[in-house]
Amino acid sequence: MARYITSTLPYVNADPHIGFAHEILQADVLARTWRMNGEEVFFNTGTDEHGQKILQAAEKEGKDVQAYTDHFAAQFEKLKGALAISNDAFIRTSNPKHVEAAQEMWKRCEKDIYKKSYSGLYCVGCESFKTEKDIVGGMCVIHTNMELQEIAEENYFFKLSNHQDYLLEYLSNKDVIIPEWRREEAITFVKGGLEDFSISREKAKLSWGVPVPGDDTQVMYVWFDALTSYISTLGWPSDQEGKFKKFWEEGKTLQLGGKDQVRFQSVMWQAMLKSAGIKHTDQVFYQGFINSGGQKMSKSLGNVISPFELVDKYGTEATRYILLRHVHPIEDSDVTWERMDEWYTANLVNGLGNLVARVMKLAESHLSQPVEITEEDLRVEDAFLAHIDAFQFQMAMDLVFEHISKGDEYMTENEPYKKVKDPATEAEARAMIENLVHHVVKVAVHLQTVMPETAESILSAVRTNRKPENLFPRLA
Repeated sequence: MARYITSTLPYVNADPHIGFAHEILQADVLARTWRMNGEEVFFNTGTDEHGQKILQAAEKEGKDVQAYTDHFAAQFEKLKGALAISNDAFIRTSNPKHVEAAQEMWKRCEKDIYKKSYSGLYCVGCESFKTEKDIVGGMCVIHTNMELQEIAEENYFFKLSNHQDYLLEYLSNKDVIIPEWRREEAITFVKGGLEDFSISREKAKLSWGVPVPGDDTQVMYVWFDALTSYISTLGWPSDQEGKFKKFWEEGKTLQLGGKDQVRFQSVMWQAMLKSAGIKHTDQVFYQGFINSGGQKMSKSLGNVISPFELVDKYGTEATRYILLRHVHPIEDSDVTWERMDEWYTANLVNGLGNLVARVMKLAESHLSQPVEITEEDLRVEDAFLAHIDAFQFQMAMDLVFEHISKGDEYMTENEPYKKVKDPATEAEARAMIENLVHHVVKVAVHLQTVMPETAESILSAVRTNRKPENLFPRLA
């Protein structure tokens, strides 16, 4: 089966933070697991580069807006190497081909587009107008530290109200949103009555955006532009290479996003696709937020932890471990440097790293040749695959570390390191060491999609019957 997966496209108004790193790591594990199972995968990520928030940030720093977006887009592209991400494409919404696609999407939705004068409260952080239910204490419920702007202008609107029945039919399929309560949230939102939403801004007030076809006085609302990236990355609308047909029309599509994305990804975007005559998204998976010290982590609050800081301190593989095992895939999680130090030392230095070092030191010293890796050694447990398929990344990681604990228990109970020194028990001890080597192969095989470099280091050590270099050095 052809599988398509995309992260959201983060705004390029600041450096990446670990919330987005967590999202693309989950996407990466899914993509690697599908490929391991023989499926053809197109894995997309990229950057959202238009809108008032970005223009204001560039102006504040006295920079040309294109140069500004180029700088931050490059920072997001660096995540591929820093986190060992296996994405197939990196789409930028300032790319001319994407701009053409966004304009084509507009044209195909024109039957649902009209122009009217409008006034309302606008959140620059969300890049959207807010209704009473979105406002608490005069502030946006998401960006609580940003003043809402009162805007009065003539905009184009999308007739979201035309698609209420369709959206309820779409959302009635339990598979279209994970977790279930986010689907219920979307249904409640739609049943509450859909308001048509603004899809343009006056160019005189916001010059940084995709021009509206046939109207030089307007630019597209950033969400209308950015959502189209999910298909422009596949070469839509021309589809000269056939990727759109293979991965979107005939394949199974999955989008990832934060829990604040529900109305954009599963309501607005699905209505746009319907209006344009394009197949809906098969499934959207929504994650919780990452907090730090009890506060939501966000660029606007200034309490962001950079994934590059994690990689500098712990390394790529340990960063993947921390985010995949200790950040909940659905619920909000709290992460601090102190906790990350504890997780790294207890589970990687004293856990996985120590087990592999002890086992392979025994093998190198007491086995005359490498242990033969069997087909059974290379089999990935159905339970692990089921956890990944159900977006239960923590549970998949827990299963691997249960095997690591079992290896430690086997070592402690049987003491091959003592028995191998006694001629009377030497042969028995060698058999135990061989069992332990098979066991670390099993661990490595289950790490291939979550900690790929670590998995390869372990397998290489087994093939050469050598203790590997220290997998996880102690923190200074």
